[in-house]
Amino acid sequence: MNISKNIRLYREERKLTQEQVADAVGVSFQAVSSWERGEYSPDIDKLIKLAELFDISLSALVEEREGIFTVKDSIYNWEHMKTFIKTTCKNLGLTDSLKAVEYATCAHEGQKRKKSEVPYIYHPLTLACHALAMGITEDDIIAACLLHDVVEDCGKTLDELPVSDDTRKLVGLLTHSKTTPSNRDSVMRAYFDAIATDPKACLIKCIDRCDNMTTIARGLSRERIYRTIRETEEYFPRLIAVIKDYLPYNNAAWLLRYQMDSMLDIYKRLM
Repeated sequence: MNISKNIRLYREERKLTQEQVADAVGVSFQAVSSWERGEYSPDIDKLIKLAELFDISLSALVEEREGIFTVKDSIYNWEHMKTFIKTTCKNLGLTDSLKAVEYATCAHEGQKRKKSEVPYIYHPLTLACHALAMGITEDDIIAACLLHDVVEDCGKTLDELPVSDDTRKLVGLLTHSKTTPSNRDSVMRAYFDAIATDPKACLIKCIDRCDNMTTIARGLSRERIYRTIRETEEYFPRLIAVIKDYLPYNNAAWLLRYQMDSMLDIYKRLM
């Protein structure tokens, strides 16, 4: 264990002074200084408060941070993914998807994935690649994978999208209005009720959730991770059931459920 080094590193990463940490935890700044020098170790109640302040798990605070693992912000180069999608869509004659890939790239230009330098376009490209890898080659599905966030996150309207009405319908189903703590439950219930009416929208939303779950440890606070776990367990079994009952997507339902349940189990154990 190297608690002293971890306290200093997490404090500096969050741009906090020793005085700010001391005020939040309820000790003097001299106590924080002594913790960071390794002269004393915080009591368990102070460790819990430090973990809450830094928004990390208790184990992350007390365990050795460096020299164990190497992590990557992304696995594939997004430009290579884009080339693969364009080539595949051209060969399959997916006209909506060819328009969508360029439109999404422009719409998301300059946006980054949470707490990273990964261009946001990596996310919709990943959804399209996942769908193609599962043998899904319907034009409206691939195009909606690419465009699913442009209305919600980029200030675009459905009428602006250079695609068919079928694709616009899917993007509309996958777009929800802004939420507040007071209305989130009602907005999300209505949102998932609407998605559940369409197997294609269910398929895209489940692929979207699987990809988002691969990054929540980096991009979300512990509170948001808990919320993601709860919402995944509440809403997504219904979507998986809709996909499973639609014969063309039966195999995809198995893969998506396996990936989703596996990641849920991992995060629960780590949390």
